[in-house]
Amino acid sequence: MSDPYIQELFAERIGGNQYGKSTAIYKFEKIKRAKKAAKKANPGVELIDMGVGEPDEMAFPVVVKALQDAAAKPENRGYADNGGEDFKVAAARYMAEVFGVEGIDPNTDVVHSIGSKTALSMIPGCFINPGDYVLMTVPGYPVLGTHAKYYGGHVYNMELREENDFLPDLDAVPADILAKAKIMVLNYPNNPTGASATSAFFRKAVAFAKANNLIILQDAAYASLVFDGKPLSIFTVPGAKEVAVELHSLSKTFNMTGWRIGFVVGNPLIVQAYADMKDNSDSGQFLAIQEAGIAALENPGITDEIATKYSRRMDLLIGALRESGFQVNKPNGSFFLYVAAPKSATIGGTTTEFDSGEAFSQWLITNELISTVPWDDCGRFVRFSVTFAAQGEEKERAIAAEIGQRLSKYQFAF
Repeated sequence: MSDPYIQELFAERIGGNQYGKSTAIYKFEKIKRAKKAAKKANPGVELIDMGVGEPDEMAFPVVVKALQDAAAKPENRGYADNGGEDFKVAAARYMAEVFGVEGIDPNTDVVHSIGSKTALSMIPGCFINPGDYVLMTVPGYPVLGTHAKYYGGHVYNMELREENDFLPDLDAVPADILAKAKIMVLNYPNNPTGASATSAFFRKAVAFAKANNLIILQDAAYASLVFDGKPLSIFTVPGAKEVAVELHSLSKTFNMTGWRIGFVVGNPLIVQAYADMKDNSDSGQFLAIQEAGIAALENPGITDEIATKYSRRMDLLIGALRESGFQVNKPNGSFFLYVAAPKSATIGGTTTEFDSGEAFSQWLITNELISTVPWDDCGRFVRFSVTFAAQGEEKERAIAAEIGQRLSKYQFAF
């Protein structure tokens, strides 16, 4: 039992003296509880987990072998700090080979990150003073905004709407907000919508940033996971490097989620500021993991193979959902399928109504043991992830067929 004065010492940024007293339940905790209850109530039914946002398979053997070899090298035992240099070179080559982005200087334009999440949490410390704004897309990944608020900053949410292809309407940002904004965060291909940016949108975003004295953080965690065409970097836009950095991650594109390795690339002044903040926050990722990262970056065909699997699974899942009346289109990247939630489901004359995506998601877990993630920020949606556990194409087809069978009993209204 802690001494009672400790309750009075918590910082306001995490709730002050009310820290730990909230009874609110985070949606992922609600999902976890609903899954546990559904499995207990239906022990003979397989729960199909379409909510997991991470790869379902291990890193490829060439990457694992590289780690094993590198971990045995005495020279890799120490702190990495903002090295190693070979990883930076590999990242610059990767940008050229995969995205066609030439001219990245590994000495000034690249620094490794211990995953994108840590970079997103540190960069606000480089720019945000009390009263400053960051522009962030919603729905989206909130980490940078959370840390901006820790520094006394504010978040302006740019809504992602289907009618705008889930791209933010930059022209709708109020002038008084823009006058106080410093950072605009983008994320394409997007989590949770699965939407992809276009070259035209990136051109507009760069021009918008320059006109309003903004920097752009393009969270490119899924950038290489595309189903058709060439992966797109914001640096294919002339002048983008003057205002932008991209955050690349090996987690999703190389099945290296737990390895915590990625890189920040782009404007050298922003990269240096991040490196300085990083120097005061961590001692770098284990050099052996960086060597394994090099092995991955030198084998971009790994990502092509992973993307082919996700594309195949998307086709199967979309087919199953469409048979039950869901209106859904295949995204061109990521492993997320963003689906409008129905207003009701009817079976045997009994109708269940859903007032939100969360209500439908909870019903789907409880009644049909299909787990999704709800998103109600800009409309009623649920997110399916095609990273469900399935060894081989036959099992993938079986899972998709099972989803179709479980949903086919109902008449859904949209």
